[in-house]
Amino acid sequence: MDFNFKEEQLQLADALKRWIARDYTFEARRAIVGSPAGVSDAAWATLAELGLTALPLPEAQGGFDGDAVDMFVVMQELGRGLVVEPYFATMFGADFLRRGQAHDALLERVAAGELKLACALGERQSRYDLRDVATRAVRDGDGWRLDGEKKVVLHGAQAGVLIVSARTAGAQRDEDGITLFAVPADAPGVTVRDVRMLDGQRAADVLLRDVRVGADAAIGAEGQGWTILEAAADYGVGLLCAEAVGAMDALFGATLEYLKTRQQFGVPIGKFQALQHRMADMYVHLEQARSMALLAAVRLADDARGGSAAERRRAVAAAKYRVGQAARFVGQQAIQLHGGMGVTDELPASHYFKRLSTIELTLGDCDHHLARFIAQPDFATEEAA
Repeated sequence: MDFNFKEEQLQLADALKRWIARDYTFEARRAIVGSPAGVSDAAWATLAELGLTALPLPEAQGGFDGDAVDMFVVMQELGRGLVVEPYFATMFGADFLRRGQAHDALLERVAAGELKLACALGERQSRYDLRDVATRAVRDGDGWRLDGEKKVVLHGAQAGVLIVSARTAGAQRDEDGITLFAVPADAPGVTVRDVRMLDGQRAADVLLRDVRVGADAAIGAEGQGWTILEAAADYGVGLLCAEAVGAMDALFGATLEYLKTRQQFGVPIGKFQALQHRMADMYVHLEQARSMALLAAVRLADDARGGSAAERRRAVAAAKYRVGQAARFVGQQAIQLHGGMGVTDELPASHYFKRLSTIELTLGDCDHHLARFIAQPDFATEEAA
């Protein structure tokens, strides 16, 4: 398997890296995080100009038909730069629309950078189980009426359209009976409460009360949303794994530089063998995480071309588990090696650690994805063999 990136992918990564170094510095990011909006319209416009909002979308809707490996390159650089713009939330939501194949106008606006999306999937009781949907949707004339509450919707207050999972049939935790909807964020009955999370990103609680949408708001077939939901969630996990790898890479580099410059007993602390061993362990975790995240991206790309959904599930679950473990180890070691400075707001290390901690808890933590991997139908068979 060839894990070398194509020339166009490397060029895109280089352009993104140069923009972050020039215009999205650590101090610029801190100012954006501290602003009332929590995001930057200028930064979003630049992402659109670079073609990133169009990258994974179909060519027929103004996109470039980029696959999950292309997105790996982008998310890795965004992770290195700790970019807080709603790019992940929008591309995650766009994958739902792409799979639903009935919202071309919305996808065209996303590709042009004119529309931001957010995915309202989690609920108070559901934790990581996206099948656990208490939000209800009932027929209302030719359309639908939605009632429920969604929690921790990433960039929900910055989105123009919300991707909402609702139950139209079945029991609360059934896979059958889930229907997905594209709901305008300004629709009557939608209430959004914006908050800033630990890592500087924005999230929102979304309340839906007698929200009426047309029949064309449905994404996919009525009651058959689980197939799209599961596949899109795997795609989102793949993006998060790539972002985590970029963040870990930058944190590792910052820690190495600190060990070279911080002196104790008249020598750089990087000369101490015990600290060299810890850096070596961090590097092993980082490279294992990078390999697993890239494998997940390859499997996601294969799945989009008609490959095995089972292989996609296995690779994504394994990657999220391994990346989550590595993120925790690399983050904790980096904070300790920076000493007391590691936890201060003035040093990037603490911000990387917070972002990595949040990624580990998004769309399923290590325990969740380990259980998911073990639950795959052929796991017991392979173990016996």
